[in-house]
Amino acid sequence: MNSKFLVVIAGPTAVGKTALAVALAQHFRTAVISADSRQFYKEIAIGTAKPTPEEMKGVKHYFVDSHSIHDEINVNDYEQQVLQLLNQLFKDNEVVILTGGSGLYIDAVCDGFDDDLPEGDKQLRKELEALKDKYGIELLQEKLKQLDEDFYNEIDLANTKRLFRAIEVCMLSKQKYSSLRKGKKNPRAFNTIKIALNRPKEELNERINQRVDIMMQEGLLEEAKKVHPYKDKVALKTVGYRELFASFEEETTLAAAVEKIKTNTRRYAKRQIAWFKRNDNDYHWFQPEQQAEIIQLIEERVK
Repeated sequence: MNSKFLVVIAGPTAVGKTALAVALAQHFRTAVISADSRQFYKEIAIGTAKPTPEEMKGVKHYFVDSHSIHDEINVNDYEQQVLQLLNQLFKDNEVVILTGGSGLYIDAVCDGFDDDLPEGDKQLRKELEALKDKYGIELLQEKLKQLDEDFYNEIDLANTKRLFRAIEVCMLSKQKYSSLRKGKKNPRAFNTIKIALNRPKEELNERINQRVDIMMQEGLLEEAKKVHPYKDKVALKTVGYRELFASFEEETTLAAAVEKIKTNTRRYAKRQIAWFKRNDNDYHWFQPEQQAEIIQLIEERVK
């Protein structure tokens, strides 16, 4: 029986994952691996709510500032790199913490992906890109909704690469991408304990609104200006940056862009919660303040 345990701390943005993950890492004297697909990138810190050195409290964090926006990392790369890292970490640790809100990346580490997904089709991709150029990304978003509403409700709809891929798989396989992706689970050399955090809706929304205001105070506008020349990079097609880019290009006002960030972040949080509730019955749900109960649950499993 496997004696190593990967403890997953998942949940929506702004719920309080970082603080809990650090507390657990201190308690079990271990490290934290980020499963936030935006915190990988060195150039974007404020808009990704990347943990500060003060928040890390001396706990070693991996996959924070690990890549550049110019060196794209996809979910398959992430899966392989984290599995290699875990092989090393489990030599000295019985428990390792994996935390973040990117459900797809968490699933990749815990379960892997089916190897039977169809490869991309260049002609189909050209046709989809032509549709996007002519009618806008909204048409492709609607197309995915028709083909696979479950996956439509789960992903960041502004991520064109993931949007294209999901539509391709649906059209080529004649099946839903979400059902293919949830097929057989790959065996892992460790056990998994999955914790999901949530808060009352109004409380979470207020935390999100406050976080955006704090980001603006801490220099998100200046950070976005620095990376604006690279706006076509996949890492920057995300909430917090694309709205400000629109204001730079005079498509909207700065004030309206900030409000849009808040709105889009709240919507993203709602999709994150839906992902973790719909995709895996193994999650144990807690309020962030229930730290003692969470530690007890983990210790009972690790014994």
